[in-house]
Amino acid sequence: MLLKKLRDFFYRNFISRETAQEGRIFNFALSLGFAGSLGGWLITFGTATSLISILATALLPVSILLMQYIVNKTRNYRAGGLLTVIVFCDIGFPFVFFSSGGIHSGMLAYLLLGGIVISVLLKGKDFAVMLAVYLVINVASFFAQMIGLVEVRPIETEFMLYLDIAVSFVIACLLMVLVLKYQNHEYEKARKTAEDASRTKSNFLSNMSHEMRTPMNAIIGMTAIGKSAATIEQKDYAFEKIETASRHLLGVINDILDMSKIEAGKLELSLSDFDFEKMLQRVVNVINFRVDEKRQVLAVYIDEKIPRMLCGDDQRLAQVITNLLSNAVKFTPENGSVRVDTRLLEEKDGVYTIQIEITDTGIGISEEQQARLFSSFQQAESSTSRKFGGTGLGLAISKRIVEMMGGRIWIKSEPGHGSTFGFTVQAGRGASQKRAPLIPGADRAKLRVLAVDDALDVRAYFADIARGLGISCDTAAGGGEAWALIDRNGPYDIYFIDWKMPGMDGIELSRRIKGRGGNEPVIIMISSVEWSAIEKDAREAGISRFLPKPLFPSVIEDCVNECLGAAPVQDAGESETDDFSGHRVLLAEDVEINREIMLSLLEPSGLVIDCAENGAEALKLFAENYGSYDMVFMDVQMPEMDGYEATRRIRAFEEGRGKELAARKYPQGVPIIAMTANVFREDIEKCLEAGMNGHLGKPLDMDDVLGSLREYLK
Repeated sequence: MLLKKLRDFFYRNFISRETAQEGRIFNFALSLGFAGSLGGWLITFGTATSLISILATALLPVSILLMQYIVNKTRNYRAGGLLTVIVFCDIGFPFVFFSSGGIHSGMLAYLLLGGIVISVLLKGKDFAVMLAVYLVINVASFFAQMIGLVEVRPIETEFMLYLDIAVSFVIACLLMVLVLKYQNHEYEKARKTAEDASRTKSNFLSNMSHEMRTPMNAIIGMTAIGKSAATIEQKDYAFEKIETASRHLLGVINDILDMSKIEAGKLELSLSDFDFEKMLQRVVNVINFRVDEKRQVLAVYIDEKIPRMLCGDDQRLAQVITNLLSNAVKFTPENGSVRVDTRLLEEKDGVYTIQIEITDTGIGISEEQQARLFSSFQQAESSTSRKFGGTGLGLAISKRIVEMMGGRIWIKSEPGHGSTFGFTVQAGRGASQKRAPLIPGADRAKLRVLAVDDALDVRAYFADIARGLGISCDTAAGGGEAWALIDRNGPYDIYFIDWKMPGMDGIELSRRIKGRGGNEPVIIMISSVEWSAIEKDAREAGISRFLPKPLFPSVIEDCVNECLGAAPVQDAGESETDDFSGHRVLLAEDVEINREIMLSLLEPSGLVIDCAENGAEALKLFAENYGSYDMVFMDVQMPEMDGYEATRRIRAFEEGRGKELAARKYPQGVPIIAMTANVFREDIEKCLEAGMNGHLGKPLDMDDVLGSLREYLK
């Protein structure tokens, strides 16, 4: 037991990186000092004639052990080093000098030893100051002996002289070897780290070149194909591929920008109320086409305890889920499955801790690969970037976002057995909460629903949703079991039927239900495949309604409400068309193609748009048509006068026309929205400081543009 404790103590304080570098050096130096002082005590014990001499020499090794214990306990190695130097060098040197024969007692060896002790234990300003003090004390001691200022005790025996010299030189040499060996080790480690970093960055640049050139090649190639295409279908196909490649390229650029923000410590969260389920739906909509391409099964399960409205950064949360879900789909083979589970862990003082796990049946990841997954520019294997694509930044970015949201991220995986990526986040409760699940007046007790699906977890999830809605729901694992339930219990009001099931499939079951007669049943087909793929057979069977998998509670709510005669629920701020007729805006943009894009995409809205090619022209148009513009879209980087200066001069112009402005509908000034590729936080703050009201990042998302127009014009 004692040997194990000694071994653990030695490993923890001399080898393990749990102890700081200066702490390990401190322990080595004091251990050598203890060994030397112990040897001196043993010699004194054998030759000394008085008990006082023996006790005095025993005091030094005991003091060293005590100091080593206290310093390791407090972990204050800087103070310990300074104290050791003061005792050993500044006090110990003159004491030994004047009590052991002075210059003639081998003190040059002691002088060397003290200098090495200082160089080992101290660094920086401490090293310079203490070395200077030590040299001054040494010179003063030698000078005091030479002029006879202090009486020096004569050497008792030549043996003691040679012993002191030998011990001092041996300890000095050992310390010097220790310093050189340790410095060489640190140099090799730093060189290897630098080489690894250089290699990693080279691989990253190679990956980036591949990741950018691949979509660029698709864009250029499909543009050529689209220009020469003879039919509308061929042109539409080329446009779809160009759009997909463009969005992929934008994703690569965004990853690089996010990583640079993280490196600079400028990644920030923007908190607002958001619908948790709607956020998940948006993510699924982005991923679904890849799931369809690989004929995979995607399931999403939302804990009913999670509040519908939360307060947090839904854009960043969606970014993390999209990244993990994209990886799951990418690394899962065809006909595999991917599952998203959400769970409320706890609620404390209005803060909800939510756990989200993405599980797949993909290729899996080894423990060695897992260790470097969340590092920047890293992937499980270098070949991964070529086989599967990706920048190697997504997981590092996700980890940082999750940590900023007060959570953590982890992975559980085995090669060949799939992976589970999980993370937790904290979010506040949103201001508005869940809407009434069913339309007023609906008799829930009499409403009977049958859900038919061969997947057990889908049936269980459907039953949970129905229970939350307060309606009665039976479930069946296939067409035969469903038909037996209908025979036993009579017809149901609403049927949710999976399209593809073993034995009797959803189409055949629907035909039988329709042919049974009685009241016209409401049959809703559910499937993970696109409606267009099964629409013909479904309509022939009398089915006109369809719900895509994965299922979401609000979608089922809306579907039930619609079947009961209510209009489909529409989210606030959404409308089928945006009509801004009667409004006029000023667009300041120096790039012609950007002006053309804005004019073309906003043409159906009825908006009148005047264009300026730089800030000076925008200021001139604004002044000449003062009172005519309801809004200004302002580019930032423009020739002659940039967007910041143009905005400041527009605000100054408005202030000078204050009486007229007060009578208009914008007493605080006409809304000015920045449109720029500068998307860092400081760029947004700079726009606001210049007097702008908002910021839109390029490339423009038309939903964001329309959102700004709705905010200020409606």
